[in-house]
Amino acid sequence: MALGVTDLKKGQVFQMDGTPYRVVEYNQKVMGRGGSIVNVRIKSLTDGKVLEKTFKGNESIESADISLQTVQYLYNDGATWFFMNEETFEQFEINAELMADGNGYLKEGDKVTLQFFGDRPINVELPKNVPLRVVYTEDVVKGDTTSNVMKDAELETGITVKVPAFIKQNDLISVDTATGAYRERVKE
Repeated sequence: MALGVTDLKKGQVFQMDGTPYRVVEYNQKVMGRGGSIVNVRIKSLTDGKVLEKTFKGNESIESADISLQTVQYLYNDGATWFFMNEETFEQFEINAELMADGNGYLKEGDKVTLQFFGDRPINVELPKNVPLRVVYTEDVVKGDTTSNVMKDAELETGITVKVPAFIKQNDLISVDTATGAYRERVKE
């Protein structure tokens, strides 16, 4: 199916020269009688490279045939991340460069959505928020709890996020995977 360049909104997936891309940024300029120009920043879903591309308003592009599959995260060895379909037990590998956005948000056994281009896995859709346990944080100093004091907390996956002063070791917190920011304490 062909898409018009004005259909290229942020997050849209399309293919160009046989490679799937996701739109990261979108900017349209209307040029009066001359039509419009669409400037996009796109990220390759096969190798993670980011490109700047300009399309004229009358151009059309091909939509990407992307399929989704729910999988379980198994482990990573630093260079490759491994996932498994729990129904068929088929295993999939994703290159670490493509997982840069997800580094530190997945624990073994987590369920995520894997995107496929043809039969090749190309991207992992992280949940918007993930619950992670605090393994280390400094204790609060008496008197600091009245203001909006933030402190570092190391989480079970190894990442460090800023949390409010009332968060303690072993608390379960929700972290936004898009920004890496603390959202809230999760009730257990």
